[in-house]
Amino acid sequence: MAHPKRKVSKQRRDKRRTHYKAEAPSLATCQTTGAVHVPHHAYNVDGNLYYNGKLVVENTSIG
Repeated sequence: MAHPKRKVSKQRRDKRRTHYKAEAPSLATCQTTGAVHVPHHAYNVDGNLYYNGKLVVENTSIG
């Protein structure tokens, strides 16, 4: 295993971490349902599962 020869200062450590940022997820709006969802992922609208604007699994709950 690698071991540091010298202590890494807080300033040097923080400079290295400047590029680790949280990014907001990209979102898409469905043309069919108008739902906002993550692109290239299936999404629920009123219990129905949609993907790419098409109904994939219909809600068949009994009750």
